[in-house]
Amino acid sequence: MPDSLFTDLFRDTEQLTWHPTEQVRQRARRRTRQTRIASVLAGAVAVAVVATGAVALAGGQDGAPTPVLPATGSPTPTPVPSATPSRTPSPPPATSNTPVAPPSSPSATSDRSPTGSTNPAVPAAAMLRLSDLPAGFTMTEGDVDGDWSLESVSIYCRNASSSTAVGQIAQRTVSFDSPTASMIQRVTRHSAGNAATVLDRVRAKFSDCTPIRTGDSLSVLADGLGAGDESLLVGSTIEGEPSRWLVVRQGDLVAQVTLDMDTTPEEARTYARPVAQRLCAGTDAC
Repeated sequence: MPDSLFTDLFRDTEQLTWHPTEQVRQRARRRTRQTRIASVLAGAVAVAVVATGAVALAGGQDGAPTPVLPATGSPTPTPVPSATPSRTPSPPPATSNTPVAPPSSPSATSDRSPTGSTNPAVPAAAMLRLSDLPAGFTMTEGDVDGDWSLESVSIYCRNASSSTAVGQIAQRTVSFDSPTASMIQRVTRHSAGNAATVLDRVRAKFSDCTPIRTGDSLSVLADGLGAGDESLLVGSTIEGEPSRWLVVRQGDLVAQVTLDMDTTPEEARTYARPVAQRLCAGTDAC
């Protein structure tokens, strides 16, 4: 009885078509050549890797070999960079090079008017108006030339007097003319506390003057005319020619007004009141 193994083999190969012997030999030779080429390529790659490693070792510091870390179980996978780039942290805010202004010192605020405004200019509303004077006057704004102010009489004194412009930070001038008279008003603003000093220096100028020429004189004709914080009438006689000035202080403003040469203290009082009232438009001391 035939062996079952041969029986099964005969059945499986009965229908097979066998290639010619020469064709089988060519296929074997071709496979052998491919195996050899693959072996040569693998050897070339191995040589390149070894050469690269040698160059890297030669370029290292002191030619020290790279230490081999001991194996610790399964190798740690190389992290794959995220497709979404990480957000670059914003730089800290730059420090400004602009110096910080120091706190205002008392001297820095002393030039402010009492009204709180940083503009020290004397407003037009602080000046006399035509309605404050008798009919027939005209008004002109602007500086007036000539030696009309009370400061001009200092040259007739032997002893020098202190300036009445102490702490002055602004001024405004108007003039009034009529067919028979003329008046000039100048209002000055002074830094804190200096307006009162101005009145003290006016008093000293007209009380302490020692005239150079005999017959000349300076004097305080009235002190306290009932207007403003302070008011006075001063006068001079130079070479027989009399002059009169009304001086009124309201807060940090000082008004100086030229009057007729024969103005009495009572007449000066009628002008002092409107002068003081107008000054209130330029200061909150009223």
